[in-house]
Amino acid sequence: MSELIKSVENGVALLTLNRPDTLNALNVSLHHELKEALFEIEADRHIGCVVLTGAGRGFCSGGDLNAIKARDEGASGGDTNSPNERKAGSGGGVMGRMHMVREHTIASRLLHNMGKPTIAMINGACAGAGLSLAGACDLRFAGRKAVFLSAFTGIGLSGDGGGSWFWTQILGTSKARELYLLNEKYDAERALQFGLVNRLFDDETLHEQTMAIATRIAGGQRPAYELAKNVLNAAEDGSFESVLDREALAMALVSAARRPKRPE
Repeated sequence: MSELIKSVENGVALLTLNRPDTLNALNVSLHHELKEALFEIEADRHIGCVVLTGAGRGFCSGGDLNAIKARDEGASGGDTNSPNERKAGSGGGVMGRMHMVREHTIASRLLHNMGKPTIAMINGACAGAGLSLAGACDLRFAGRKAVFLSAFTGIGLSGDGGGSWFWTQILGTSKARELYLLNEKYDAERALQFGLVNRLFDDETLHEQTMAIATRIAGGQRPAYELAKNVLNAAEDGSFESVLDREALAMALVSAARRPKRPE
């Protein structure tokens, strides 16, 4: 059974992390499948929006700690890892681990950088690297049973997947430090108030309402979304004047690319 389910309808790519028995914890093979699917989506001109979610009761509970333990034991003794795991951790030691962690940020970078709007549809537990993936998306919609936890410092880790950067950009440095250093659990209502999610839906309608918004985006003016996202990304760390220049260029480009609106 594939650890990632991909479907495309009405210009929307729905990616479902499919390890429900682990609340969709990320192992090397799931990282690889997600990365490859996002590369394909980025290049597919028929897709105008991406939705990321999880199967079962969780969005993504973070990294698979059992897989990490097995990898670490393999690095220090017998090799119990899969070919993908051996490749990802090639080199050993600090540099090998750093290479592996950087490899695992590719999915986050694609979700953030691709010209198509990306939405995290958070249907349950969202923690650790899963929280980083949610932060990488442009929008985050959650069901009322969703729960959020940074998790990293609670298990003696500092954090990866770009989360420290994403959440500092989204929340500001004070709230990002609160999120990571206090390591408190947020229910859906508190997450909305804190700024972790954009919208909260009843669990029974989360999928329907998220996909309706994604379909509206996919059916809209795609060059405008792509250029708007490009400028918004630049605004995260660019100077005011440089962003004004990007806005002006984007407006000129999108005006040239405008097309009649698709019929409803």
